[in-house]
Amino acid sequence: MNLTKSDVLVEALPYIQRFRGRVVVVKYGGAAMTDPDLAALFAQDVVLMRSVGMRPVVVHGGGPQIGELMQRLGMEPEFRQGLRVTDADTLDVARMVLVGKVNRDIVSAINVHGPLAVGLSGEDAGLITASARDPELGYVGDVEAVNPGIIDRLLAEELVPVVATIGTDLEGQAYNINADTAAGAVAEALRAEKLVYLTDVAGVLRDVKNPFTLIPYASADELDKLVADGVLTGGMIPKIASCTQAVRSGVKHAHILDGRVPHALLLEMFTRDGIGTMVSP
Repeated sequence: MNLTKSDVLVEALPYIQRFRGRVVVVKYGGAAMTDPDLAALFAQDVVLMRSVGMRPVVVHGGGPQIGELMQRLGMEPEFRQGLRVTDADTLDVARMVLVGKVNRDIVSAINVHGPLAVGLSGEDAGLITASARDPELGYVGDVEAVNPGIIDRLLAEELVPVVATIGTDLEGQAYNINADTAAGAVAEALRAEKLVYLTDVAGVLRDVKNPFTLIPYASADELDKLVADGVLTGGMIPKIASCTQAVRSGVKHAHILDGRVPHALLLEMFTRDGIGTMVSP
C-alpha cells in the first residue's frame, strides 16, 4: 500500500528530531553527479537536510570529468593499480576540473535554493594535509591529517561546505586524493553522525550481478570478512575501507547508497527501511 503524504511526513519526524544539529558527511559521485536531473535532486536533498537542522558537508571527486578534459586536451591518461598517474600537467587539469568546475557546479546547484553553499578544496585553511602515495603515481596523495577548523566555522554559520579533494603537503605541493578516502577522513575529524557514499550500485551486494543480494546492515568486522573472502572487490574496496575506518574512529554509522535513485539521501535518512547498506562499528 502506498504511503500518503501525511504518512511520509510522520515517518520522517523522529529521524528529523534525532539528527537535528548532527553532522552528515556525503561523498558525492557517480551518476548522481553526472546526470543533470539527479544533480538537481541531490541539491534539493542537501537543502532540505539543512533546513530541518542537520549539518551536511559535501565531499566530491570528479574522475570522469578529469578524464573528459584530458581527452579534449589530447592528453593520454595512464593508470596503475587502478589509480591515475598524475604528473604536473595532469595535476593542473585535476585542480582546474575539481576546484574550478565541479565544485562550482555543486555550489551553484545548492545555492539555487538560497545562499547556503560555500566551495572549498583541501588546500584551503590547511583543511587536508597530504603526502605522496607512491613516487610512480606522481602527485596522487594520501591523507595525513584533516584540520576541520574551516568547516566547523562554516557549519556554525549554518552554511553547507562543499569540499574538492585536493590536498597539500607541508611545503605547499598539491596532491589529488581519492574522494572516498578523503570523505572518510573528513567525517572522522568532524566526529560526524553519518558518512554517506552515493554510488552507482544498490549498496553492498554479495553478488554484484544480483541486486537482490543487497546487505542492508553490516558491521565493520563483517565487511572486513567479505573483503578478505573476495566477495567485495574493485571500486567497492576503497569505500568499504573508508566506512570501516570511520565507524571504528567515532563516526556513528556509514551508508552506501544508490545515487541513481531519486532523493536517495532522503529515503535513507528519513524512512524506517532505507534503501542501501548501513555500516555500524
